[in-house]
Amino acid sequence: MEEKDLMKREPRSNQKLKIMYLMKVLLENTDETHSITLQQIIEKLKSYNVTCERKSIYADIEQLRQYGLDIYGEQKDRTYYYRVVNRQFELAELKLLVDSVQSAKFITAKKSNDLIKKIEGLASKYEAQQLQRQVYVASRVKTINEGILINVDAIHNAINSNTKIRFQYYRWTPDKNRELRHDGKVYEISPWALSWDDEYYYMVGYDSENAMIKHYRVDKMLSIDNTELRREGRQRFQSFDMAEYAKKMFGMFDADEETVKILCDNRFAGVMIDRFGKDVRMLRVDEEHFTVDVKVAVSKHFLGWIMALGNGVKIVGPDKVVDMMKEELKRLMDQYEVE
Repeated sequence: MEEKDLMKREPRSNQKLKIMYLMKVLLENTDETHSITLQQIIEKLKSYNVTCERKSIYADIEQLRQYGLDIYGEQKDRTYYYRVVNRQFELAELKLLVDSVQSAKFITAKKSNDLIKKIEGLASKYEAQQLQRQVYVASRVKTINEGILINVDAIHNAINSNTKIRFQYYRWTPDKNRELRHDGKVYEISPWALSWDDEYYYMVGYDSENAMIKHYRVDKMLSIDNTELRREGRQRFQSFDMAEYAKKMFGMFDADEETVKILCDNRFAGVMIDRFGKDVRMLRVDEEHFTVDVKVAVSKHFLGWIMALGNGVKIVGPDKVVDMMKEELKRLMDQYEVE
C-alpha cells in the first residue's frame, strides 16, 4: 500500500498537541454563562483525533490554569462542568471593536468583514453569535481602495525608519473614475503621524517644497514608495499636538488659522465642549449667553458647521472672519438666487 493511501485511511494523530486542542475546545465552547462537561470535552478532542483519559484531562486543565487561563470548575449532582471566565477581551469590548471596524469608512467592506470574523474568534461561539447580530457592513459607505492596509503599513515603516515617502494622490470624477491630482504629480512628503478623524484615516507630514505641515487621506494615496531619504520637519513636529491639530481642522479641510470668538446660547455649551474639549475657554456674557475663543482653520467647512448649528451661535470676531461668513452667506444667496 502506498504511503499516500495510508494517510487517507489513517488520520494523523494529534496526541502531542492535546493540551493545545483542549484550550481550543474550552475557549470556543465556554464562557461565563456556558459550560462543558468532561465527557463533552473528550468527545470534542476525539473530533481532532486526540484520545485521552479523564485523569489526563484533570492534569491538563491544571496546567492551563498555571499558564494563566481562568478555568472555573463546578460539580452539579455527579457531573463536573468547566468554563473559561475573565477572557482577555470582555464581550462589551469586542462589541466596541466590531462597531469601530464596521463604521470606519477607510476600511473596505471586504476587509471589514474579514476583521470582524477575526474578532469573533476572540469570543466563544455563543458570544460570536451576539457579535454577528450587530454587524451591518453591506450598506455602509466604505472606501473601495483595497490597498488601505498596505498604505498604512508603508507609512508606519517610513515613520519608524525616519524616511520620506513618494506617492500619487487622486480624486473622483463625476463619472466615478479616479483622476490623479496635479496631472499625476509625485508627492514627496516626510510622514510624521497618522490620524483617524471624521471617519477617515489621514497621514500628517511635512512638505519641504512648501515648508508647511499638510495632511492626506490615506485611502486616496497611490503607489507609496519609501525613498530612504531622511525625513525633514523635525523642529515643526517637536511640539506638534495631533489632538489639537485635529480640533482646528474641520473635516480635515485646510485653511489659514485664526482665533475665533463665537457667541453662543447656553444650550450650546455641550456642543462646544464636545467639539473643542473641556479645556476650551468659555466666558459668560450674561445669564443666557457665553463666548468661546477657539483657534481653528477657517475653511468653508468650519463656516458651514457654524451655520448648521442655527440660531443661538454666531461668530463675533475677529472682523476678518465675520466678513468671511458674510461673503459665504452672500455666495449661497446668489447660488440659490435668493433676493
